[in-house]
Amino acid sequence: MWLIDRSQSSWKYPFALIWIGQAFSLFGSGLAGFAIIWWLTAATGSATVLATATLATLLPGILIGPLAGPLIDRWDRRAVIMVADLTGALGAAALAALFWIHALAVWHVYLVMALRSLAGAFHWPAMQASMSLMAPERHLARIGGLNQMLQGATNIAAPPLGALLIAIWPLHALMLIDVVTALIAVAGVGLVRFPRPPRTVHDSGGALTGVVTEMIAGLRYIGRWHGLMIVMAMAALINLLLTPAFSLLPILVTKHFGGGAIQLAWMNAANGAGIVLGGLMIGVWGGFRRRMHTVAVGLVGLGVSILVIGAAPATAFMPALAAVAMVGAMSPVVNAPVIAIVQSVVTPEMQGRVFTALGSVSMAMTPLGLLVAGPVADAFGVQVWYLLGGSVCLLMTLLALGIPAVRDLEDHPRDGEGNTVVRAENVLPR
Repeated sequence: MWLIDRSQSSWKYPFALIWIGQAFSLFGSGLAGFAIIWWLTAATGSATVLATATLATLLPGILIGPLAGPLIDRWDRRAVIMVADLTGALGAAALAALFWIHALAVWHVYLVMALRSLAGAFHWPAMQASMSLMAPERHLARIGGLNQMLQGATNIAAPPLGALLIAIWPLHALMLIDVVTALIAVAGVGLVRFPRPPRTVHDSGGALTGVVTEMIAGLRYIGRWHGLMIVMAMAALINLLLTPAFSLLPILVTKHFGGGAIQLAWMNAANGAGIVLGGLMIGVWGGFRRRMHTVAVGLVGLGVSILVIGAAPATAFMPALAAVAMVGAMSPVVNAPVIAIVQSVVTPEMQGRVFTALGSVSMAMTPLGLLVAGPVADAFGVQVWYLLGGSVCLLMTLLALGIPAVRDLEDHPRDGEGNTVVRAENVLPR
């Protein structure tokens, strides 16, 4: 079994083992996700069914996220990641079996999607909270960029390959691919011994009371940290506007640009290609020494690109396509440094709670944004939503650079009690 020593170059080999396994799992999940959505579309042809499926995917993370954080900080994070991957594999195997015996119903799909989402509510924050203990701090932004690149590559490759496979293979075959890739990920994680952070547990009143107490302690930890609170609010606002904007992309393509399925496919591919390029750039470059400066550059690029999409006339499909690619490229430039900042300033024993809180707040904004986006687009045109989202991204740049608590967030790490930890480099003159 590999033991990660992040003080030496030996951390790279066990980390690569984990990353490759997770890459297989992510790709398998992408194929399975496409197959599930296609089956729902072909079997029902109902927009309500698809919307309900989206809700089934979102709600577990929103509702369970705050409670998952203290559990992740209590439990062995390696075990959490492995169980989460196995849960996803179990759900895929159940769908494969039901389809094989011709007993698959829509409510089965809802249940499995909710189960997989619940597993994801534990998997993502457990993995992110473990990153800061696996790799040296100077490499965290690069790792975030590589993760974003992997997500983009999956967005490019999984849908067309899924479309090809679903035409020649039955649904259960694609589900079994997801099972196999999840088991590969479990094997990769199982071969590595994860470093464990120090743990402070408050068990007064029983286990459940202790978990709730730790959840409240985590929320208080964030609430007392104004810079982190502002970053969370910024992420929530951006998610509130950008997620609905890109959910309206089919409307923009068909009603504004007069395109069809091929033009929408180009838009999706351009976004995925942009994510790959942006993730690769951050993975190689790592960003500026001041990570918040990298975030600011990404926000400017994101805002300008979205404004171009919103302002493009009906005859300017190609400039809009390029702008969509730039949106994809700027996403890792914003996301990877933000994750790296949180990993570097939040004490390891609190990171599970902080990451689940960030994820829950951001995801909670998506249903609200989707609820508002439709009426706004119907009343004022779909492009207005892009103009609003781009303007807000530029405003977030001013907040990131103009508010000292946000701009200097990475300079002031805090311990488990919320007290500022003075780093040696911070006491030297600049």
